[in-house]
Amino acid sequence: MDESKKQESGDDHEKWVYDSSVDYKGRVPLRASTGAWKASFFIIATEFSERLSYFAIAVNLIIYLTRVLHQDLKTAAKSVNNWAGVTTMMPLLGGFLADAYLGRFSTVIASSILYLLGLLLLAMSRFIPGLRPWDGSISDEPRKIHEIIFFLAIYMVSVGTGGHKPSLESFGADQFDDDHAEERKKKMSFFNWWSFGLCCGLLLGVTVVVYIEDHVGWAAADIILVVVMACTTLIFFVGRPFYRFRKPMGSPLTPMLQVIVAAFVKRNLECPSEPDMLHEVSKLDKTRGGRLLFHTTKLKFLDKAAIIEDGQNSLGKRNPWRLSTVTEVEELKLILNMIPIWITTLPFGICVAQTSTFFIKQSTALDRKITSNFLIPPGSLFGLSAIGIIVAVAIYDKLLIPFLRRVTGNDRGISILQRIGIGMVFSVVTMIVAALVERKRLHIVHENSMKNSLSMSVFWLAPQFIIIGVGDCFTLIGLQEYFYDQVPDSMRSLGIAFYLSVIGASSFLSSFLIAVVDHVTEKSEKGWFGKDLNSSRLDYFYCLLAGITATNLLVYAFVARKYPYKNVRRTVVVADCNDV
Repeated sequence: MDESKKQESGDDHEKWVYDSSVDYKGRVPLRASTGAWKASFFIIATEFSERLSYFAIAVNLIIYLTRVLHQDLKTAAKSVNNWAGVTTMMPLLGGFLADAYLGRFSTVIASSILYLLGLLLLAMSRFIPGLRPWDGSISDEPRKIHEIIFFLAIYMVSVGTGGHKPSLESFGADQFDDDHAEERKKKMSFFNWWSFGLCCGLLLGVTVVVYIEDHVGWAAADIILVVVMACTTLIFFVGRPFYRFRKPMGSPLTPMLQVIVAAFVKRNLECPSEPDMLHEVSKLDKTRGGRLLFHTTKLKFLDKAAIIEDGQNSLGKRNPWRLSTVTEVEELKLILNMIPIWITTLPFGICVAQTSTFFIKQSTALDRKITSNFLIPPGSLFGLSAIGIIVAVAIYDKLLIPFLRRVTGNDRGISILQRIGIGMVFSVVTMIVAALVERKRLHIVHENSMKNSLSMSVFWLAPQFIIIGVGDCFTLIGLQEYFYDQVPDSMRSLGIAFYLSVIGASSFLSSFLIAVVDHVTEKSEKGWFGKDLNSSRLDYFYCLLAGITATNLLVYAFVARKYPYKNVRRTVVVADCNDV
């Protein structure tokens, strides 16, 4: 009889999805017709469009700022880093609103509309005669109205990205049930193929769209981006019947503040020797839609928030500012444990920031001719990084992971933090290669003052773009999976925002580092950052970054070895699968 009930329960969980998600009509989702890859294709297609638009703007931004708005190299690099920093820090706000109040689907739709308006304004700044950079007079200086509209447009795109990026990726990962063994394995591949689709959009953006910007006109490229973004937003909306939705549960930060307050109030109490004596709800009593977590021994002070005091009834209504559950305590521990990992990934992000600034600018000083009539746009060199990611993702997902699963017995092949660390090694190699290439270019320039570096092929830059692309396959995709997987279940949009904030904070740090190095080195006869590339010493700057990143790698390895992974109490077992 018990075996019959067990079989019936298993069949029921195969048919329906019991992970707190609902379908578009608010019902328990049917597994066969919702979620998994059938829903993810709509979502990945939307990300393809957004990344196409973003990188079409981003990789040519430093060229536009120097050629059209006449900013010098140092100012343009700071402008790009500041814009990239805002773009990747805004998701902290967008992710919070999606998790707490709006829901991920609604946030994606709203942010897509704002993003679309930003692209439309950008097109207008280059298409409408009264808003164009020049008014046709002899003066070469860009008009102030154009600068105002241009920066307003690209920062509207930044704000749109702030809601779009964290919500869409976490919404895509939500389509897979963590308590279903087969879907849990598919989710591990989701982040790889998400990045594959992202890089396809990136590649198209930095080749076809950038070529149109350089050879047809900026306005023509902007109109293409507007049309593509409008179409994919419509496609995303049409996919509603296939999605699994999660309802917003209010601010995920409030329970964490309650844990801190409760632990402080009970600071003089002794923690019980047995974790079972701490307060926890039963699985049926969980109200926030998340999963229960096992107790861990680190940060024991916070455990005091779950101590049941004399006179407190754990079964009745509790005051959450005086008594927390073990799971709530562990969720706060998860966030605190992430801080050292977040900090030690910043140097990698600083290396990545160079690809859209100095790497692109370097290409303008090299021979970009393929034929006598075809000149490679500077921004298109970024496509080599995308090719590196695409090839590396395919090899990693289809060859390396199956092999490593057999060797290690781990469903991921290697742990998430090991994957991130491998990518950091590639970033060190990238900076060393970039320094050697730049030194060779400067040698050609200085060898003969009448000769410039246009005799040197732009494909000398290919190795540094490809190597950092392979590094992105390990570290950036690893960070996406890490922050989505390791945050509390109620904070998954914020988790993706934490990943993006690494890139954002790194962009600001890159600007700060440039300013500090420029201030220190300008006191000497020749500073590292001149008015142009030939009067600069980027090779020294790249060597400095290589040293910083290599030293940080040792610190990261120490932190990663001590890191305690999220330990979830599985509610459903459908098939044997090692927990990771």
